[in-house]
Amino acid sequence: MSWIYSTKTRLLALIGCFWFISSDGSSRSGRRSIFSQIICLKLSQHEPEKAAAPKLYPNSALFLKWGDGLSEEEQKEAEGLFRIYGYNAFLSNRIALDRQLPDMRDPRCLKKKYPRALPSVSVVLIYVNEALSVIKRATRSVITNTPQHLLREIILVDDHSTYNDLGKPVEDYINEIHKERPGLVKRVWHTSQMGLSQSRITGWEHATGDVVAILDAHIEATRGWAEPLLAQIKADRTVVVSPVFEKIHFDDLHVERYMSFAQGFDWALWCMYEFFKPNWNDVDESHPLILEMFFRGHHYSQDHGIDIGDVSERKKLREQLKCKPFSWYLENVYPSLERWDDVLGYGVLQNSLVKQQCVDQGDVPGSIPVLYECHSQEPQVSHRIINNVCLVFTIVDILLLKRAVLINFIDYCSIKPSQGREIRNKATQRCLEVAPGEYLDYQLVIQRCTSQSWTIQNLVTAA
Repeated sequence: MSWIYSTKTRLLALIGCFWFISSDGSSRSGRRSIFSQIICLKLSQHEPEKAAAPKLYPNSALFLKWGDGLSEEEQKEAEGLFRIYGYNAFLSNRIALDRQLPDMRDPRCLKKKYPRALPSVSVVLIYVNEALSVIKRATRSVITNTPQHLLREIILVDDHSTYNDLGKPVEDYINEIHKERPGLVKRVWHTSQMGLSQSRITGWEHATGDVVAILDAHIEATRGWAEPLLAQIKADRTVVVSPVFEKIHFDDLHVERYMSFAQGFDWALWCMYEFFKPNWNDVDESHPLILEMFFRGHHYSQDHGIDIGDVSERKKLREQLKCKPFSWYLENVYPSLERWDDVLGYGVLQNSLVKQQCVDQGDVPGSIPVLYECHSQEPQVSHRIINNVCLVFTIVDILLLKRAVLINFIDYCSIKPSQGREIRNKATQRCLEVAPGEYLDYQLVIQRCTSQSWTIQNLVTAA
């Protein structure tokens, strides 16, 4: 019997009268009055409830919102699996493999009709040391929610898992599927761990469908996930599309709708997300669409102050291919992209007194700037710009807030790009400086200027 059961079921089990109840919940043989009397008698006895077991792991992220009613042994098992997988494998092992998720698509999407004649799809699911029930549920969700005539195959790419239950048990599950859909699932196993990129290539090489969908093995496909993507590809074979699967919470495995967004890559080939504007849903579908690309993370400038070497061959190739200038892209494809025409400097910001620490945006939410050990990642990226002279802020502040957080309108005395200058607010004539902190060695303060100097990582020599 499952560990999840209703109070009514438990009561019926205790009094041993399952036979009174038919499948539709009605009583048999006219014995409703007897059945009611038995239940009332049982309730009148006021059987004491079993005391709930104390929470053994009150500080575990797994048990913050989940886990009431578990015995101590169940808590130990759940926490042990959580430490292995990073999500609630204990619960995953106990819920249906074919659970039906709510349809969270926009109501307008539900009205869309797609042609039956679409490209076939090979679905690649990649995993290494994933929970077996999660792999099974992902596989089953793809089978259930992909039209049979479109699903060419499912390819399970195992990047050299070491857990015993990912060997024969996976093969047994594949054999079960083949009883209903012969040959539908393939399993490819790496003899050594190759990494995510090579696993994707492996899946691609084994695929025979017109389209290859490369997914993680911890997703759950929902109804209608494939048709919109395949329709886009049928219309234009050069596009690369990406589904947005609903968010599955790691603790209680409930599903939450992801906000709609587009995806792309910045110049570092790091995946970026572009959330649509508030009026996106009001756009007339008959109007032409300009799809915004993504260059957040690395801004451009005429001269970024870094020697990039000889690019004459690349410039020659650009001329031969008759490539359009970047200004054309900005004007026609991504007019809302932050221009950065007035960047004077960018990178981490350091004070001469504490060179091993950098200005950091601090904890989110709040983003109150602090001094933190230099790591040069985005929370420590600052910019000096001509507009408002010299603000200090992070990329997120620039794109979303258009202003600095806390250090509002702090600027250098001169807008000329130079290092080793104070950061002064022109209105108050006070400076951003460091001072001994109450809890930390140093902290950021805005005070009367004491000639402290700052350097920024990169200066733009021509803007």
